[in-house]
Amino acid sequence: MKRTKIGEQWVGDGEPVYIIAEIGSNFDGSMERAKMLIDLAKDCGADAVKFQCFTADKIISKEGFDRLKIGFQAKWEKSVYETYKNAEFPREWHDKLFHYATKKGLHFLSSPYDKEAVDILDKLGVPAFKIGSGDITWHDMLRYIAKKGKPIILSTGASTIAEIDEALKVIRSEGGNDIILLQCVTNYPSYFEYANIRAMKAMGELFDVLVGHSDHTPGIIVPLGAASLGAYVIEKHFTDDKTRTGPDHPFAMDAKEFKEMVDSIRALEKALGSPLKDLYEEEKETVTLQRRCLRAAKDIPKGSKITEDMIDVLRPLAKDALEPKYKETVIGREVKVDMKKGDPFTLEKI
Repeated sequence: MKRTKIGEQWVGDGEPVYIIAEIGSNFDGSMERAKMLIDLAKDCGADAVKFQCFTADKIISKEGFDRLKIGFQAKWEKSVYETYKNAEFPREWHDKLFHYATKKGLHFLSSPYDKEAVDILDKLGVPAFKIGSGDITWHDMLRYIAKKGKPIILSTGASTIAEIDEALKVIRSEGGNDIILLQCVTNYPSYFEYANIRAMKAMGELFDVLVGHSDHTPGIIVPLGAASLGAYVIEKHFTDDKTRTGPDHPFAMDAKEFKEMVDSIRALEKALGSPLKDLYEEEKETVTLQRRCLRAAKDIPKGSKITEDMIDVLRPLAKDALEPKYKETVIGREVKVDMKKGDPFTLEKI
């Protein structure tokens, strides 16, 4: 049994999928919107809400992006620096929203993007650290987080197996053994043909860790596929309105979609069941209706030697009746009682 504990909640073998509503920057600079989205995530069945703890000046180089000309920047109305600046989650809000989410019965998570952010979250008492894909090669940061002694959820978007292996070795070297790897495609939105859910399962087997999926595709197909292949964690971006202005709203799930995903995952968990093949109570009646047994094809007088033409193999399965696999055993034996056409053959009668 592979499990880890996030707060008081077990995650892993035999446990429900842990579902994270990634609010990210979709609070749009408003604490009231952040609270509203926390409420909405709770109503939709999320286990955790997640924000991002960064300041623009500690995550990007303004000059570097001003000189960089690549396609994704064309999608944003403002410069990269301004976009990040507008998306900052004020550090003084963390305490209030942490306690707000906790009172709602949700875990408060936030991805830290500098060491001060790690300390803020650790002091708050977050139950786990979520590390974004972009920092998987920042080994100094991985060490710093690992030393805090909490479970680590590590996204692996745009990462090679070698880079993931290096990151895990760094984390484990500092005693970080409660690790959940998330398969992820770093594109917003991403495409179904690149979701590669099977890679999630392969990483779990290769690195002996719990796994999950941080998904940016539309809808619920990939989360359901991941859950069916053994995902222990699902993370999806979350908003109340996909038409709002902001970098994350268009590809996020709205409340209706998120609830549909959660409900579908919970139904799937019931359907997946256990590795044991069993006969369920609701099947017992159908066994009687659908299975065949050996029956008299005609009236058979007591003492008659049974021949093949005296036997029919027909539904329903009668109580104590001999199943079709015993036909050859029955042929040649004598009946001990008079049998009417349609009577089932039983051990007592032959």
